[in-house]
Amino acid sequence: MHQLRKPYLLFLGDVDLKSDAKTAFGLRDWCSADVMGEWALPACTVTLELPRHSPAHAASLGAGSLVIGVAAVGGVLPPHWLPELEAALRAGLDIVSGLHSRLTSFPSLVQAAQLGGGKLHDVRHSDLVFPAGSGRKRSGQRVLTVGTDCALGKKYTALALTQALSQRGVPATFRATGQTGIMIAGSGVAVDAVIADFIAGAAEALSPDNAPEHWDVIEGQGALFHPAYAGVTLGLLHGSQPDALVLCHDPSRSTIEGYPHCPIPDLQQAIDRYLEAARLTNPAVRCAGISINSSTLTDAQWSDYASDVAQRLQLPVVDPLRGGVDALAEALLAQ
Repeated sequence: MHQLRKPYLLFLGDVDLKSDAKTAFGLRDWCSADVMGEWALPACTVTLELPRHSPAHAASLGAGSLVIGVAAVGGVLPPHWLPELEAALRAGLDIVSGLHSRLTSFPSLVQAAQLGGGKLHDVRHSDLVFPAGSGRKRSGQRVLTVGTDCALGKKYTALALTQALSQRGVPATFRATGQTGIMIAGSGVAVDAVIADFIAGAAEALSPDNAPEHWDVIEGQGALFHPAYAGVTLGLLHGSQPDALVLCHDPSRSTIEGYPHCPIPDLQQAIDRYLEAARLTNPAVRCAGISINSSTLTDAQWSDYASDVAQRLQLPVVDPLRGGVDALAEALLAQ
């Protein structure tokens, strides 16, 4: 598993759209105490409104890593970024990347790392060999965020729920399963890059035995209803062995995003299918509540929608960015 050196200097490259820098914004919003500042090429028009430090200056201030905070087109590292990354490595910083391009595939970066003593972290990839899943019951408690589709709030829900539990004095750990989550947490496994036979085993390694009162809050990936990514979802579901699930949903979608021929199921049907699959490794699993991405709804629409779903499903309904997840935390601790 990846162990990253903090604090971070966030690199924005030369992007001109905030959406292209979603990794950097996620780190700023969810682990601000671990972020020292930002750095970018002259052509960049996006800012995080953070102090601006060159890699050398950041290193002198105690920074540990330069994080590529950009989701570049196709996940490919632009060659004209290399001089900036090499300079950071020569200054003694590690480089952290969530791109598909492996940092270690660039000889100039490998050489600069050797000269400066820094490390190259390709968080989407792991050199660890994971076993197949065992299905063995583990101590401690686990909650997994699952979804009706991709990219609708599973990571944000898990992060907010971890905070809510910790604020109640409950020991809780966010377990990252994607590249941005790994950068926020400083450790984790990008399960979408694990060989399919070993996804469940990787999830077991990610959330090992723990104290009985401890909660692992595991970031979900994909969706059981997604024609491309259901496989990774199922492996993560089995290996996580969750005691509780939180279903995440975007009410503005009626079909899987990018797959108009694949309808999103009714919320109760989605819960039933997730519980059925999860019972393979934990027969006692339950659904603790629903997390909604209500960004397309007005305040009045959100209030009506949340009330309707809560009454229909008899479960707490929250939006992490619109009122928080206290009701979810209370539901977890109630049983």
